[in-house]
This record gives sequence, structure tokens and C-alpha cells, in this order.
Amino acid sequence: MDLQDQLKHLFPDHVSEDPQEVNQEDDGLWLQDAPIICKYEKRKGKPITILEGYTGAQEDFKALAKDLKTKLSVGGSFKDDKIIIQGDYRDRIMELLKEKGFKVKRVGG
Repeated sequence: MDLQDQLKHLFPDHVSEDPQEVNQEDDGLWLQDAPIICKYEKRKGKPITILEGYTGAQEDFKALAKDLKTKLSVGGSFKDDKIIIQGDYRDRIMELLKEKGFKVKRVGG
């Protein structure tokens, strides 16, 4: 008997959430026509990935930054309408953004 069966036995009236409903908050982000610029830089000898060019609400941009940082398990910040992610994660970030429906353009090496 696995955990799901035990929970159903303990709480027969509970209706579980579908995983698709959990992802609905990601779909709440405003999608733009212009691509988001994904570029690579080195600052103080350390690699960083910078995302810029998002024209949606600042709250949406902050939510996108938080989502990317948690999915990549890295640090980063949000300032001056740019998302700064520690490390060179351009390929993975571009895949994640394309899954969400954004257009992404890779700039630099």
C-alpha cells in the first residue's frame, strides 16, 4: 500500500489537486510578442546569465525570476528590469521559457 492509497483510506472525502492545476500560476504570466534576450557575461571572473526585454508587469517579472531560480536551484537577483542568474544556464533557461510560451533570443558566445 503506497502513500496515496493510505491517504485515500484516511481521508475518503478529500479531492486531490491535479498537477495541471498547480501549473496554472505559471500560465498567468503575460506573454509578449518580442523575444526575451538571454545573454552571458562574466562579472568579477564569475559567469552569469542575464535575461532582459520583458515588458510585462513587474510582479510577473519577479515571479518569473523566482520560478527560474527555484527550478535551476541557483541564486540570482532581479533589478533594473533584468533577471540575473548565477552561472551559465542559457540553454536550460531558454528551454524553460519556451515551455512557458515565451520567445527567447540568445545573444553572445
